[in-house]
Amino acid sequence: MDIFSVLKVVLTFICLIVREFACNVNAQMMDCLESDREALVDFRKGLIDPGNRLSTWQGTNCCQWQGIICDGRTGAVITVDLHNPHPPNVGKVLQDSIPSDSSAGDRYGFWNLSGKLRPSLTALKSLRHLDLSFNSFIGIPIPSFFDSWENLQYLNLSNAGFSGVIPPNLGNLTSLQYLDVTDYDLHVLSAENLDWVTGLVSLKYLAMSGVNLSVVGSNWAGQLNKLPHLTELHLYSCLLSGSIASPISVNFTSLAVVDLSFNSFNSRFPAWLANISSLVSLDVSFSSLNVGRFPHAFSELPNLRFLKLVDTFNKARCSKIFTGSWKKIEVLDLSFNRLYGKLPASLGNMTSLTYLSLYWNDIQGRIPSSIGKLCNLKYLSLRFNNLKGKIPEFLGGTVNCTSETPFPSLEVLVLSSNQLVGQLPNWLGSLKNLAVLDLEYNSLQGPIPPLGNLKKLVVLKLAENELNGTLPDSLQYLSELYELDVSNNHFTGIFSEAHFSKLSKLKTLYLSGNSFILNVTSFWVPPFQLESLYISSCCLNSSFPVWLKSQSDIIYLHFSNASVSGIVPDWFWDMSANLKDLNASFNQLQGRLPNPLKLSADVLDLSSNLFEGHIPLPSVPISVLDLSNNQLSGPIPNRLGEVLATTRFFSLSGNQLTGVIPISLGDMMSAQVIDLSRNNLTGSIPSNLGNCSSLKVLDLQHNNLSGEIPGSLSQLNMLQTLHLSNNKFSGEILSFLHNWSSLETLDLGYNRLTGNIPPLTGNVLPNLRILSLRSNTLSGEIPSELSNLSSLQILDLAENALNGTIPASFINLKAMAQVQRVNHYLFFGMSARHYYEESFTANLKNQFQTFTKTLSILTSLDLSGNNLDGKIPEGLMKLAGLMVLNLSGNNFTGQIPESVSELKQLLSLDLSSNKLSGPIPPSISSLSFLGYLNLSNNNLSGEIPYKGQITTFDAPSFAGNPALCGAPLDVNCIVTNSDNKTRRPNKNDGNNGFIDKWFYLSIGLGFAAGILVPFLVLAIRGSWSHAYFLLVDKTVEKILYLAGKDAMHCRNHRRFRV
Repeated sequence: MDIFSVLKVVLTFICLIVREFACNVNAQMMDCLESDREALVDFRKGLIDPGNRLSTWQGTNCCQWQGIICDGRTGAVITVDLHNPHPPNVGKVLQDSIPSDSSAGDRYGFWNLSGKLRPSLTALKSLRHLDLSFNSFIGIPIPSFFDSWENLQYLNLSNAGFSGVIPPNLGNLTSLQYLDVTDYDLHVLSAENLDWVTGLVSLKYLAMSGVNLSVVGSNWAGQLNKLPHLTELHLYSCLLSGSIASPISVNFTSLAVVDLSFNSFNSRFPAWLANISSLVSLDVSFSSLNVGRFPHAFSELPNLRFLKLVDTFNKARCSKIFTGSWKKIEVLDLSFNRLYGKLPASLGNMTSLTYLSLYWNDIQGRIPSSIGKLCNLKYLSLRFNNLKGKIPEFLGGTVNCTSETPFPSLEVLVLSSNQLVGQLPNWLGSLKNLAVLDLEYNSLQGPIPPLGNLKKLVVLKLAENELNGTLPDSLQYLSELYELDVSNNHFTGIFSEAHFSKLSKLKTLYLSGNSFILNVTSFWVPPFQLESLYISSCCLNSSFPVWLKSQSDIIYLHFSNASVSGIVPDWFWDMSANLKDLNASFNQLQGRLPNPLKLSADVLDLSSNLFEGHIPLPSVPISVLDLSNNQLSGPIPNRLGEVLATTRFFSLSGNQLTGVIPISLGDMMSAQVIDLSRNNLTGSIPSNLGNCSSLKVLDLQHNNLSGEIPGSLSQLNMLQTLHLSNNKFSGEILSFLHNWSSLETLDLGYNRLTGNIPPLTGNVLPNLRILSLRSNTLSGEIPSELSNLSSLQILDLAENALNGTIPASFINLKAMAQVQRVNHYLFFGMSARHYYEESFTANLKNQFQTFTKTLSILTSLDLSGNNLDGKIPEGLMKLAGLMVLNLSGNNFTGQIPESVSELKQLLSLDLSSNKLSGPIPPSISSLSFLGYLNLSNNNLSGEIPYKGQITTFDAPSFAGNPALCGAPLDVNCIVTNSDNKTRRPNKNDGNNGFIDKWFYLSIGLGFAAGILVPFLVLAIRGSWSHAYFLLVDKTVEKILYLAGKDAMHCRNHRRFRV
């Protein structure tokens, strides 16, 4: 292009600018039409203007009024723009977005227009542009007179509060090019059909997102196909469903932008949509459109720049998706699909990418170093995949970038929830535009590299890794930091005031789960105003931290297990009025809780401290109240249940409470957990506790409660665990035990229950995992129906007065027959990260042990201390998952089944104090996990199979069996010699031969030395030889005489014993 052509273009551009400026000046200086001014004045009378936005609507020249533009030639009003200048943050929310200004909503409300829209506005005959967006015309429909403006080209009524049916006569606006009736309040506006849209022959832009289009039928695409100039189509969240009908002839030749996301089509993806060559942007995320296999035609669309297919296709291999041309692609979001395989190196060829999200897929392998070629990338999210290996230490292709550092434009980097290992690469510290860095929930190791150059960093998330060392001093220079989360790593070191000196914008601080020491002076005033502070397990090592007094904005405060002691100051209870979540558990806080408890907290956890006094009454409803494991005393307040009517988690366990359970607890209709265990409560269970229909956990164990267990508890259909053990309950069981289909634990042990065990079946209790009726006075036989409890892993009927035999049907206890290899953490009533942790105390290895974390893999059958008789059923030996078997203290007869060796998971076996007879099966020695064995006090006989695992047990395991012999007992077994003589060998006989050989050899060597040494001496001195040999002869003669006498004595002794 020559210089004259360039000058021509520049001059043309300048002329256009001058013309536009002149037109605007003329429009401002020319008086508006009197009819238009009067129409506007009348229109204003119907409006409510709290922000006085229309204060300029005075005088005769309406062309100078705010929001009004006139035609520069005629003075006619052509534009009325009354949109809210401060709209709120509405619409689609981007994942991992940067925190926004919270004051925007306040400004939005202040600048809202509302009231009525008077028809006088129709007098503006030349009107071309009308914008009423983001106002509050709540409860009124879109006026039907809007079709009066035949010259109208732009109509924006989005998010203005209109409701009802969109008037079909809008289809008369044949000049309209832009129509926006978006409703992010969702579905307040509706349309009965889209036939009227076909009249908008000039339309280029149509936005109806949030409008209820559920009844428009499946031919809506065919109706829109009649708009030849349509360029943009926005139908986000319109309740569209069913298939998308394919037009006979696709006329969308100008269509560039399509948004059909968040609908419910539940149909195949329309293939014709992927073949529109003019397509620039397509979003069908969460629309229930089944793409099937990824349509590779997308990668070849010449103009495609923006593609969002979130939760859209079934399965696709990464290597095939990223090998297409993708010539102009800038935004690619394939999150929530089933992408699998490794990311190919060709991903680095998509150099136009600015936004890439592959969140929540099944991508494996390493992150390719070729991503360094993506110089324009601003957003990268690979969260929730199965990526392994290290984050690339060196990035390839960065030489092609204009900047010397990698990712010069990157603002958001999210690699969390993968399986990444290794150290953090140093190049992370050079991402000068980075605002969000999220690497949490991996297995990254080592220290944090210097990050002082990340001057724009707003969010730093490194939680749930294996990082160690101290936090770098460079963190103090991140002055824009809003959120810092390094919780649950292995960090150490001291946090001083200097670390926080420049973090004035910090709002969220997570340091929990490390070994930090917070070392600040008592008069320190932090430069920030936190909203969330989590410093649990950090060492404050002081009395109550005074610096918290300055944090007036704090909403979430956790300092559990932080070595804080002393009395809580009064100022803290005053400032806590703003708290929504307070966790100060596992400290040594003292004093009395204020009553009433003036907190606005939705969650209050003060458990495991040293608080004294009475239970306070909260002044406001609360979701979680945990005051367990303190030194609180006195009765539970009578009105407490009324105040806690909306509480979901309630625990007063482990205190010194007395008195009765107040009837008001029956008003806790929202409660999922009620835990009053380990107190000194008396009286009976209020029958109206059966009204707590949401209850999943009721724990009243270890009190002094008495009376019968009320039958009203059977109304608790959602109950999952019931602990009533260690009380004084009486009566029979049957009256309250039914309709508990969700129950997993039933613990009624250590009470005074009588009668027979009810015939519980899997139909009544299909999920029952633990059944304990231990130490009551139950009688009768064990019902065979218990074998139908297919989920039962722990059955404890010990120390009752049961009789009869063990049901042969116990072979059908399915959960005991299976080896429990997967440990499931048993917790119930989850609410705001608080839950009831299931626990159970079982007799294992003759010791009572409490199980919590590993309870789900424990299988135990304890029938000890009853009057059961008969033989031990062979079927019990088929319960291959059994870890504890205790049948002691009964009257069982017969032999120990040889098939006991099939119980390969057995840790503890107690058959003591029965009437068992016969030999101990040799196969028992193969139970390699057996850690406790008690066969004492029976009538067992024969030699103990002392080999394998049996050699780990001492004599008490076999005591009280007179006919047992062999190690480890001091009783020798009778064996037969080759000459049919019998003897009792010593238990060490098997090793004596070897020992004797060495003994005699040493004697022989010593004897030889004793002969040879004197012989050599005497050979030199002949005069000594006669005296020496005379002494030797006499000594040998005496030894032979004594040896013969001893041999004769042994033979006589053996003959006598036989």
